[in-house]
Amino acid sequence: MGCTCNSNDKEKLFCSGVLVENRPGAILPPREAWEKKKGGYVVIECPQRIPCNPCATSCPTGAVKPFADINDVPSIDYEKCTGCGLCVAKCPGLACFVVDLTYGADEAVIKLPYELEPKPAKGQKVKCLNRTGEEVSEGEIYTVTEPLKDQTTVVSVVIPKKLVGEIRAIKVVC
Repeated sequence: MGCTCNSNDKEKLFCSGVLVENRPGAILPPREAWEKKKGGYVVIECPQRIPCNPCATSCPTGAVKPFADINDVPSIDYEKCTGCGLCVAKCPGLACFVVDLTYGADEAVIKLPYELEPKPAKGQKVKCLNRTGEEVSEGEIYTVTEPLKDQTTVVSVVIPKKLVGEIRAIKVVC
């Protein structure tokens, strides 16, 4: 079950590592370019300075810019982003997603990290969850990959386009 948060609860959740809404530090691509970019762009929701940089070190194109300081918040060069999803697989904080807005008129595809068993299968219906674990929609698995061949799964899910800013996880219902 998800939570219903007032402003004090949101701050407590944030201080516990749960990002319950867009905050400064969450990076969204430029909308006009994003709506035309086949394969999508990375979205990074890493709002605090912490010693972490796997998103930058795993990016094969340099789209996630190298950090001057290991504690930097990521910045992105969207002209270099291919939507490959390697940063999604590498991020230990589950803060990277790739969103492709070109999938359909009312649907998008979101690439999410998935670390649970059972792994979903292509075509399977799943529950789409917001940042606090509440079910907000149903989605369909488009692909299941292991980009780094290290047992880290990235699932691509077809979701309602209007919910790309909310959906951040899935629940597999067997």
